[in-house]
Amino acid sequence: MTVRAVELPRLWMPHPLRVNPHLPDLRGESETWAREMGMLDGHGDGPERRGVWGPSAFHAMTVDQLTAWTLPDASFAALRLNHRFNIWTLAWDDHFAAAFKQTGDLPGARAFTTRLHAFLRPEPDVRLPEPVNAVERGLADLRRHLFPPELAHWRHDFLRALVRYVDAGVEELANSLSGRVPHLIDYAPFRRESFAAYTAPYSVELATGARIPERIRHDRTVRALLDAFMDFMGLANDLASYEREVHEENDVNNLVLVVGTSLGIPLHEAVPAAFHLVNARLREFEHLRRNELPPLVRRSGLDRDERAGLETWLRGACGFLSGIHAWYTGAPRYVSGNGAFPET
Repeated sequence: MTVRAVELPRLWMPHPLRVNPHLPDLRGESETWAREMGMLDGHGDGPERRGVWGPSAFHAMTVDQLTAWTLPDASFAALRLNHRFNIWTLAWDDHFAAAFKQTGDLPGARAFTTRLHAFLRPEPDVRLPEPVNAVERGLADLRRHLFPPELAHWRHDFLRALVRYVDAGVEELANSLSGRVPHLIDYAPFRRESFAAYTAPYSVELATGARIPERIRHDRTVRALLDAFMDFMGLANDLASYEREVHEENDVNNLVLVVGTSLGIPLHEAVPAAFHLVNARLREFEHLRRNELPPLVRRSGLDRDERAGLETWLRGACGFLSGIHAWYTGAPRYVSGNGAFPET
């Protein structure tokens, strides 16, 4: 059996990276919330003294950079809130992988996820259970801050997105245990759920204070643009995390495997095909933004404020994509020894 490297294509990114000027301030309090929630080793009580990460592993993820790169226009308050949300999603991901993926404990994963549902009910005054671990504690704390009056309209959709996110983790584990690689036709919509991509428009709105105007929000063009926006971030993550997911976690829920299995092609063909597919989704976003959205805006008769709000939101969305691309291609969480895809 021989192993050779597959030459990687490049992910296309037409938008320059912009960095939030509050990054140094965010860096200064980067550990604070994770420590308070018990996500770091040695900062809980009893069994909780073992957190999701040690301090060195936590800092190696550079979540502060992810947040400052994806939300370059956010105020410090908005940046800090989204930073905590990013920490929570990674805490859930890494805790789920260690506790259930590595052990193959599907019943335990289902029980853990069922408890999280109780923290994700959309009623504003719902009584939450007492948290019993760092993931629950972080989620309970977050929902007290995520929906200020200007973002109250997001409560149902955001929490529903997180329900789909944690449920998708159980489905991914079931796929891996059974060896079922998802089919390409089904995978992109599922990946939006398993990446929590449906929360990304909220993050852009939080950062910019701008919304997609209600009268075009449900138009086919806007829905297609949002789908392409969400697809890029989730599918590009598969390329960045291929080695960790497939070779360390034995995960089958990865675009490269999905493309290879669905099309019946070997890895050295599946890798560039997967890269081209991710690039195609970003090109679709750009095509819709540049060519199909302006006629829609004219037909819909948006007023000056609505047009300005849409432009501000779109600028924020482009910054989000640029920032997440930079994190995938530079963060230690994703950069492996040689960045190559092994083929046997």
